[in-house]
Amino acid sequence: MDKSQYIKTGRKFPANLYNKLEEKLRNKEVTVQETTEAPKTEKAEEKNLIKCPKCGKMVDKDQVVKKKYVCYECGAYFRVKTKNRIRMVADYKTFEPWFEDMEVSNPLNYEGYEDKLAAAREKTGLNEAVTVGRCKVFGEDIVLGVCDSRFMMASMGHVVGEKITRAIERATELRLPVFMFCCSGGARMQEGIVSLMQMAKTSAAIKKHGDAGLLYCSILTDPTTGGVTASFAMLGDVIMAEPGALIGFAGPRVIKQTIGQELPEGFQTAEFLVEHGFVDGIVKRENLKKTIHFLIKSHQGVGKKTYADFNTDSHWELSEELKEQSWFSKPRSAWEKVKAVRQVERPSATDYMEHIFDVFVEAHGDRGFSDDKALIGGIGFIEGQPVTVVADLKGKDFKECQERNFGMPLPEGYRKALRLMKQAEKFNRPIVSFVNTSGAFCGLEAEERGQGEAIARNLLEMSGLKVPVLCILIGEGGSGGALATAVGNEVWMMENATYSILSPEGFASILWKDSSRAQEASEVMNITAQDLKRLGVIERIIPEFGGADNKTSAAIAGYMKEHIKEFLEKYNGKSGEEIALERYDRFRSF
Repeated sequence: MDKSQYIKTGRKFPANLYNKLEEKLRNKEVTVQETTEAPKTEKAEEKNLIKCPKCGKMVDKDQVVKKKYVCYECGAYFRVKTKNRIRMVADYKTFEPWFEDMEVSNPLNYEGYEDKLAAAREKTGLNEAVTVGRCKVFGEDIVLGVCDSRFMMASMGHVVGEKITRAIERATELRLPVFMFCCSGGARMQEGIVSLMQMAKTSAAIKKHGDAGLLYCSILTDPTTGGVTASFAMLGDVIMAEPGALIGFAGPRVIKQTIGQELPEGFQTAEFLVEHGFVDGIVKRENLKKTIHFLIKSHQGVGKKTYADFNTDSHWELSEELKEQSWFSKPRSAWEKVKAVRQVERPSATDYMEHIFDVFVEAHGDRGFSDDKALIGGIGFIEGQPVTVVADLKGKDFKECQERNFGMPLPEGYRKALRLMKQAEKFNRPIVSFVNTSGAFCGLEAEERGQGEAIARNLLEMSGLKVPVLCILIGEGGSGGALATAVGNEVWMMENATYSILSPEGFASILWKDSSRAQEASEVMNITAQDLKRLGVIERIIPEFGGADNKTSAAIAGYMKEHIKEFLEKYNGKSGEEIALERYDRFRSF
């Protein structure tokens, strides 16, 4: 998955979902004629040229505007005025500004401050550094906030904090999602400690909004630093960022002047934050409005007891080629199955997900250390029903296997999975977990970052989730590393998958002091799907139609999809408490 591409669209996502709306809006919208402030020369003015802030080339203003203020030479993003940002995301003439008549605030009576505010108002045409209000996005109501760096670098004083807080409070009353475009140089120095208090005030409003089960999403633009980063910018249920945006608590200049440290190139970019687990993904401006609409639609489950709201009545059928052969493969020994699931060619979770979900959007990071590529997660739609998906990934070749740590998650992988599962609970989305790992990574760094605690926390929290959880073992299920994402209301296994307390090599080494007896160990460990179905550890065996490979993956996925839909339908009308109790009773029986 390419982390620079926030939306990954599957083959069945309704192609006409936006087409008619976009055409209608395009016919209404006026051509945008304004762009950001940029260095100009007299000659450039005459030729309608502006200077790119990154590559330094003089580029045609009209072409830049047409590309949503993106340099067509190097792809750099120009900073965007408030009204142009609103045009990018809001349906035509639907934005209704709120709280525009707030009085000027100078709590410390700082000399010259009111004149500076007046000059900023005159220059920008704005009342303050943030504009908030209500609008529609493809017909869906949201509360929108936009920070503008032209107004005192969008620093946060009392009025900025108050407008944001009031907007979130009103959104809570109206039960609307909030989307905040963040941009700031930090706290406003002229307001001192009063500015600092806005960090806590805005955060408290977001907490109440979240407790009401509502979506708060922040989009980080260039630059987002200081107290804004340490408050409302980084508290989104979903956090996105524009490509190349500078994001950090202390900016490069502050760090250099404070401790004399030079930051490496790319250290505080949006891409750096994705890699280190603090941002869900990068969103390009061309995808921005569609991404916002996707997030609105995938976070509307609060208060509902429907987990199978499908928009089609399709039924799965086998291909003619596979109809003639047995659903289940010829019997294999346990050791043959161990070897089969370790093959790099065996289909991965994403191979099945491509056929199960109409669309899948990957989210990144644990919000604390990193984005573990051994365990992915995000939101998928199955015939219109949103679900949260987590999946182990091993890799398809040696390079990818190295990048994904051969499918062995680190603590941050389990913490990412738990973050997404708790978010699923908040928005009443069912969870589907694809398990395929030889076990949790057991290296030095895993121990330093609390591998045992991370797994234990997942077991604790998953046991009480108030949404349906389905876990499917598609390859190896190794020890606690597999169980950490396999605490489900039901657990299914593919017919040649394995699920064990330890690898056969480890089992033989511990019990017989001889790892070379792994084959013998596999036959006595009861690790196959058939063994575990007999023991009551799993509920369903998924056929592989002769063996999982690129020829059968679509059929296997079709079988999964049909039965996932049946699984979800069973929980329609059940309360969260009933769902959690059912899961508790399942594991209590062992």
